Amino acid sequence: MVTAFILMNVETGRLRALADELLQIEGITEVYSVAGEWDLVAVARVRRHEALSDLITEHVAGLRGIAKTETLIAFRAFANRDLALMWDIGVD
Repeated sequence: MVTAFILMNVETGRLRALADELLQIEGITEVYSVAGEWDLVAVARVRRHEALSDLITEHVAGLRGIAKTETLIAFRAFANRDLALMWDIGVD
């Protein structure tokens, strides 16, 4: 599994709509509005690096209102708990 964090600067007034649009893209598992240099952070989880490339270039970067992106690819996850279990609410 390849995990990546897609940092985005968003045009004024498009933040909420873009968050909703991003969540409709297969491979985007979470979207956060954040403070600081970036406006949104999307978490992408895909099986292969090639799929990540397609996801970003063909689906994310072309969305109206995204001014700039930067992608961070995770090498390894460190956590005190199993994060998947922490977010599991028992709904399929």
